[in-house]
Amino acid sequence: MSVGILGTKLGMTQIFSDEGVAIPVTVIQAGPCTVTQVKTKQTDGYFAIQVGYGEVKPKALNKPLLGHLAKSSAPSLRHLHEYRTDNSGDYSLGQEIKADIFSAGQIVDVIGTSIGRGFAGNQKRNNFGRGPMSHGSKNHRAPGSTGAGTTPGRVYPGKRAPGRLGGSRVTVRKLTVVRVDPERNILLIKGAVPGKPGALVNIVPAKQVGK
Repeated sequence: MSVGILGTKLGMTQIFSDEGVAIPVTVIQAGPCTVTQVKTKQTDGYFAIQVGYGEVKPKALNKPLLGHLAKSSAPSLRHLHEYRTDNSGDYSLGQEIKADIFSAGQIVDVIGTSIGRGFAGNQKRNNFGRGPMSHGSKNHRAPGSTGAGTTPGRVYPGKRAPGRLGGSRVTVRKLTVVRVDPERNILLIKGAVPGKPGALVNIVPAKQVGK
């Protein structure tokens, strides 16, 4: 298993290939992340490392978290995340993980929180069709029937209905790293990733499912 990195989405732009083709890319400030804990099979039952990202003032964190970070001499970090590894002996407390763990052309998965859209109706939230728009119709954007009548006499759980849209954990799989700037810890990833500019994202090597 390979570790990933935490970062901040900066926004989107486009770059041009050698052939002059425009490539839409998302710019991500990837790290640097500090190793705040090393887990081993002897002490924890599995191999993993915990990394921290996003330095803040110490008063923004509680005392237990500050004490935990002090063990690795790490600064006050807001975000902590754990990555499973095959052997955590390759990492040490206080070690920095930077954008150069990725390379151009590598396939990655990006995990983030989608933009919250607030309350949305069925047409926007679930891609439902609408009712007739002719004169006299009272069913333009109404949800319509939600189930049978006396039997079962209730709406089944999981029924698609209006409600909150967005603001949920989303994974976009198999995106390509177009360019890596190790000096500024910048990644250019082809396509869009979840969240708005300034949102926290987690970049990990792509998980290959199946053949």
